[in-house]
Formats: sequence, structure tokens, C-alpha cells
Amino acid sequence: MLVLVAPGQGAQTPGFLTPWLDLPGAADRVSAWSDAIGLDLVHYGTRADADAIRDTAVAQPLLVAAGILSATALGDVLPGAVAGHSVGEITAAAFAGVLGDTAALSLVRKRGLAMAEAAAITETGMSALLGGDPEVSVKHLEKLGLTPANINGAGQIVAAGTLEQLAALNEDKPEGVRKVVPLKVAGAFHTHHMAPAVEALAEAASALVPADPKVTYVSNKDGRTVDGGAEVLERLVGQVANPVRWDLCMETFKELGVTALVEVCPGGTLTGLAKRALPGVKTLALKTPDDLDAARELISEHA
Repeated sequence: MLVLVAPGQGAQTPGFLTPWLDLPGAADRVSAWSDAIGLDLVHYGTRADADAIRDTAVAQPLLVAAGILSATALGDVLPGAVAGHSVGEITAAAFAGVLGDTAALSLVRKRGLAMAEAAAITETGMSALLGGDPEVSVKHLEKLGLTPANINGAGQIVAAGTLEQLAALNEDKPEGVRKVVPLKVAGAFHTHHMAPAVEALAEAASALVPADPKVTYVSNKDGRTVDGGAEVLERLVGQVANPVRWDLCMETFKELGVTALVEVCPGGTLTGLAKRALPGVKTLALKTPDDLDAARELISEHA
């Protein structure tokens, strides 16, 4: 059984979209999406520097566009399940047929703008904690006033809060944590700091007519599978200000009997977590079109 997954913000790197635009029809498709949402995805995916694509309002649509484009390049694939980390859930909703491609990109454009506006209220950020016991780390973060915004499994928790709180974390790591790594994001996502964005996203979502998922959709709110399109959309709105439980998603993958995991462009983050948390599951990250043949071979064996 194959699960197709989409990464969240922070996975983007300068120029990562460049080789994908050489595929037949890809550049025209991305240009059309750019016109539809009022953002030059071609520019930001090929020529913009790291600071420019760190901007929440840019990074989020760029990641969803890249995920949809790379998944389409795989051909006619019917995975057993789909899931996404943070903004990657919108990509997964497109995979599952809950939202059309343009609707997904319009929603994520509004999401990115709303979250960027919320992030501008207070200087906030996120840092990954590597190693340590999750229960010990969560209690320590709460003591510092930080939120465990992403509980990713495989020994990784992402803390979110003000820059002062994150600085205190660098000086006072939880017992057992090997390293604290600042993430390339512009705010404390999936925390109360994002509450102002929820209302704006709810208004944008109210104009959409979602379909029910065509494949098993695993929600990062709690790892549950969701059968109705309306509930998927409701969860997409709420998760902006709530923690991501990728650890529970991976537990659900186990329960579903997943045997292979393919992470769409810009793959790598979720594949790394799966290698540590899902022993025996074959994994592949779509970094460039050079990875497509290996991905298709894996899919032919497991989809």
C-alpha cells in the first residue's frame, strides 16, 4: 500500500522548481496558476533568493504548486492514502480530489497572506528539537511558554513562540535533546499566535465546494482518516492555529498497512522521519525529475 505525502513550510530552497519546469507543459501550467492567484510562482521557484521564499505568503503557494506539479508528473497514480504536513495538507486535499488544483492554490494563497499578517503582530519563530523524550520535552517547552507546534515522531518536536522564548530554549534545552535547530519559517505557526488567520481562512473556505476524498485522507490534526470533504476543509482551517501531529499520522500509516511512502517535491523532510519511525516501509523523496523513474517503479510495486 502506497501513501503519498506532501511536506510543509521550510522545505523550500532557492531554485528548487527550475528542473520541474522543463517537463512538457509544466511552465505553462505554473504560469496559469500564477495568473489565477496573483503571484509569480515561476519567478519565486526559479530565481528568488532564500529570504524571498521564506516569506510565508510566497512559500506556502510555492510548496503546494510544486507538490501538485510533481505528483502529476508521476502519471495516473492511485495511492492507498494521502497526507500532508502543515500547509502540505492542502496539497494532499488536491491529491484526494477534495479541491481542484486552482481552488487549492487560491486557498493556500489566502492562507499564506493571512498567516503572514498574523506573524507580523509579534516577532515569533519555530525551532526543531532533535532527540530527547517527548513527554519531558513538552513539559519543558510549556515551562518556557513555548508551544509544541509539531509533534513529528522519530524523536523530533518543533517548538514555536516568541524570539525571546526561543532564545531561552537555546540556553536551556530539555534533558536528552541533542540539538535545537531554527527553522526557515517566519512565524509561530500552529499556535495561538495564528488565531487571527483562522477567521480569514474560514471566510475563504466558505466560498469553496469540496468533494469527498477519492482515497483515504489522513488528517494531521489527530492522525484520523476523514471521509467527508466538508470536514477536510474544516480541519484545513483549524489546523493553522493548532499543533500538527505527524507522529499520529505515521501511526495511522502503520495501521493501514502502508508499505511504501513517496514524498512529493520538495521531498526529504517527511521521508527522513519515515525512515526512522516506519522501519520496513520503502521511501522515496521527489527532489528533481531525475527521481521520477524510481518513484514510478516503487509505485508500480505498491500502489
